[in-house]
Parts: sequence; structure tokens; C-alpha cells
Amino acid sequence: MSLVKNYHIIKKAKITHGFFTKLNGFSKNEFKSLNCSVSSGDSKKLVQKNRHQALKNLGLQNKKLILINQVHSSKVVQIKKTNINKKIDADGMMTSLNNVVLGVLTADCAPIFIYDNKKKFVCCLHSGWKGTLKNISKNAIIFFDKKKISRKNLTAIIGPCLNSKNYEVDRNFEKKFLKKNLNYSKFFRKKNINKTFFNLRGLINYQLRELGLEKIHNVNLDTYANKRLFFSHRRSKHQNEKTTGRLINLISLT
Repeated sequence: MSLVKNYHIIKKAKITHGFFTKLNGFSKNEFKSLNCSVSSGDSKKLVQKNRHQALKNLGLQNKKLILINQVHSSKVVQIKKTNINKKIDADGMMTSLNNVVLGVLTADCAPIFIYDNKKKFVCCLHSGWKGTLKNISKNAIIFFDKKKISRKNLTAIIGPCLNSKNYEVDRNFEKKFLKKNLNYSKFFRKKNINKTFFNLRGLINYQLRELGLEKIHNVNLDTYANKRLFFSHRRSKHQNEKTTGRLINLISLT
């Protein structure tokens, strides 16, 4: 299995999406095997084969894959015919084009898909702690507002990411979030005087609910704990590995 079994079925099949594991790809050694990032040192040829494999798995191999240069920001861009071939620094995309596939790469950060009930737009976000601190979800929802789409008509799906029990941070990290919003304190659980556990998924869910979304679904899988299935940047650091691969997460209008 390379495709994570989704816990949410999109009705009427006007949207195709998938959160992928690291299984059933072509990469070797530390990148074994469905690594979809070239920035970690893997063979570009093998990464291209892996990306094509993922697209093929969803029946999207004849569409153009759009991957942005992820910079841990809160920037969200609309993919149009005018920028479809440009290099873009951002961490979120939305589009109404049905000949493209939006993708983000993750290895502990949360991939988020958002779409409207008329299935005219799809959105794909990369939300790590920095993007969540800056509330990248809010910037995405503002895009839907501009398209006159009611927030009550939006659905969000949050994919596999780092679980709170494996997300240990220091108090300065926590203070950054509390400075933004004191309500964020509920997403930190004290370990000792110096360390605390951060609930990334919980905070993203909270932000989406605060933005007025009523239909929020989660693929509750921990990238750190599931070594067989997922790449994990934090796990690789803890195990003194030089690098690790990246998972691909795809969504497209069909």
C-alpha cells in the first residue's frame, strides 16, 4: 500500500485526493522508497518516477503536477494559466483548473486539503508549526471568501502528521503561540519545568473551527510513530540519520 486509506469519502467524485505513505516507490537506502523530494539528495530521476507513480495511483498521470517551493510561510497563491509554469515560493495553493494536480511534501508537518461543496475549487496547504503559528489556514479561507464561497460550504481534511506525544518542544516555543492567542495554551501539555508537548493537529482543527468550517476530517496517523509507513524529519534527527525523504499529498479537480 502506498496510498493512505482515507477516512472521508468525497461524494460524487468530482475531486481526487490522496495522502501517500513512503511505500512502493523506487528510491533506495534512507529514501526508501516513495520519496518525492529532490532537495534531500535523492536521485532526481528516481524522484520523478516516484511522483509519476503517485499520480498514476490516483489516475492523474495525464495532468500537470504543481509543487511549490515550500518555505514554512503562510503564503497561499492561486494557480492560474498565467503562473502554471513559474517557480513559486509559498506553502499553499488553490485552483479552479482541472488539468493540474496540487501537491505538498511533508515529513511531520500537516498536509491540509480544502474544497467547496460545489467542487469548483481545491486548496492544498503545508502547515508546519511556523505556518500554523501564522495561521496559513486563515489565508486560504480568505481566498474562498473572495470567490464568494460560504465558509459553511467548505470541507477540510487534515492528513498524517506529527502527534503530540512525539512533539516535544521548549517553553520559548510555547510562548510564541501564547503571544498570538492565549487560547492556544490548551494545545500544550506540560512534560516538566523546561519541556512541553505540542498538539499540532489539535491546533489546526481549532483554527479551522474558529474560521467557521463545520466539516473537518482527520486522518489520525502519526508520522513519527509509524516508521514503516512514513518519513519523519524529527525521527530521523533523533536517530542521527543524515536525511530523510518526503511524503507527497495530492488533490485535483476531476
